[in-house]
Amino acid sequence: MKAVIVEDEIIAAQNLQRLISQANKDIEIIAILQSVEDSVEWFSQNASPDLVFMDIHLSDGASFSIFEKVKIHAPVIFTTAYDEYALKAFEVNSIDYLLKPININDLERAINKFSQLNKTQNSNEDVITNILAMFKKEVYKSFFLIPHKDKFIPLSVNDIAYIYSENKIAKIVTFTNRNYHENSSLDELQRQLDPTRFFRANRQFIISHKAVKDIAVWFDSKLSVNLTVEIPEKIIVSRLRASEFKDWYSGK
Repeated sequence: MKAVIVEDEIIAAQNLQRLISQANKDIEIIAILQSVEDSVEWFSQNASPDLVFMDIHLSDGASFSIFEKVKIHAPVIFTTAYDEYALKAFEVNSIDYLLKPININDLERAINKFSQLNKTQNSNEDVITNILAMFKKEVYKSFFLIPHKDKFIPLSVNDIAYIYSENKIAKIVTFTNRNYHENSSLDELQRQLDPTRFFRANRQFIISHKAVKDIAVWFDSKLSVNLTVEIPEKIIVSRLRASEFKDWYSGK
């Protein structure tokens, strides 16, 4: 049985490959892909493997965007660090997932499940299509738990106006101008937020759609974004991403 791993963290991919070898020695890993771009290229140019292990959050976007660009006929076992309600859909639709950190027993169960699936179903393409629409809406965080002294403060993403990086520390700012420090990097926070609601304006800022007050045309076709709340510095969207920002804001 030939399998492909789609995982942007090489150590995690190597660990998964080791566990797969322990769980089933008949599975041969023929490729490890680290991004949406790499995956689209590989699946476009190679014969379908028997099985795919696919991380949901990749460095250049969510893995479900791969399915919008190329057909994947092999069964897919998703992996994720976020145990959201939508993951129940995988059970109902005979699609499985592994919650990180991956447990060898869960891995063996998933492989056995797909072995049975292959006996009764030639392709899971329709099933994947059905659940991806659900998963897009549910995979992102609704709340953050912010550590504060000896407790955690729940923070709804609806209350977040923007997030910015200062001295490599992420700060979440609400519409009421409350500030919260977050241990995760901006890259990690970006992957956890719904991209229809939040936009990575530049290396320093992630901004909420409903926080945008107006947009000014800056020199060299850049954009200057003003928010409804105070900001520590001007938010500039580069000329190369200006069109992307305008499409995001207009909902295209």
